[in-house]
Amino acid sequence: MDDFLGIYLKDQLAMGVLWRELARRSQRNNRGSELGEALGRVAAGIAEDVETFRTIMRRLGVRTNPVKTGLAAVAERVGRLKPNGRLTGYSPLSRFVELEILAMGIDGKKQLWTTLRDLADLGTRLPGTDFDRLIERAEQQRAALEPFRVRVGTDVFATAGRRAPNAGT
Repeated sequence: MDDFLGIYLKDQLAMGVLWRELARRSQRNNRGSELGEALGRVAAGIAEDVETFRTIMRRLGVRTNPVKTGLAAVAERVGRLKPNGRLTGYSPLSRFVELEILAMGIDGKKQLWTTLRDLADLGTRLPGTDFDRLIERAEQQRAALEPFRVRVGTDVFATAGRRAPNAGT
């Protein structure tokens, strides 16, 4: 059973690194704005969560897999190459997609903390880890981004709808 937990933890750490890097990039792309400030707080929280996760792994005797975490960082960089509706530069669609992916990651992180606490029984195996607080922090991160995700998505898709009257034909 611990072999499965170790594999799970290594995979989840890689995903945490990916989301941390995406949050940092998104924060840089939105620097000087209200969204940039919110992303800065969320990026700092995600970085803290990654370090908390590394501590959990160390306490359980699970070694990190530098190849997996390295590939996650590379995957985040490769994801920048996707089309965004503009030949160069940062587009409103890029902003929305980043917020969507971060929202999914934060939701996944909340599920991760719940899984570790309840299904993997780490709540009793690691009594010093406050999983309830980690779950609450994920909820706060998600709540901080949600108004921006909705606003940016509404703007992006309202504009797209006006530009493409023959969409879907």
